[in-house]
Amino acid sequence: MTRPMLTQREAAAACGVSRTTIRRRREAGELPHAVQDPERGWMVPVDDLLAAGFRLNAPAPADQAAPAPADPAAPSDDEGRDAAVLRAELARLNAEHALALAEARFGQKLAEAEAEHLRRELAARGEHIADLQRAMGALTSAPERPALTGPVWPAMPGQAQGEAGEAESEPRKRWWGGQT
Repeated sequence: MTRPMLTQREAAAACGVSRTTIRRRREAGELPHAVQDPERGWMVPVDDLLAAGFRLNAPAPADQAAPAPADPAAPSDDEGRDAAVLRAELARLNAEHALALAEARFGQKLAEAEAEHLRRELAARGEHIADLQRAMGALTSAPERPALTGPVWPAMPGQAQGEAGEAESEPRKRWWGGQT
């Protein structure tokens, strides 16, 4: 399974730090497996965030301003933390979904490219087979043309051919006067 990845913004929200902090840590090499996605920007693995010392779902640092008076209708701190945890989980799931979708698109493009390559290869082999069939047709005798039978060399005038292709007449005299 692939590691969950978060954008810099999602990582900053999940860790309770600013995006600049995440960017600086990434540029310093503390997040070595961060990759740049053309659609979503820099994607940071959760494992790298934990290895760099960040705590996921950490509460955001307290504001320096004076706290507002408690409103009975306002959510308590526990509810705020729960909402932050749920937002971080939603961000993580969105990142996982986006990564799975990108991998599926990449797989589809790869499969389409492989199919096109195989189609071209099949067409080339079909042409090669057709060439070989034409060559075989040129090398084999046609049905209307009889195959050569009998002696290959024609008989000399005045000589009869035997089965073995030898003359059946008298033995020939050699030019020096001897017999064969």
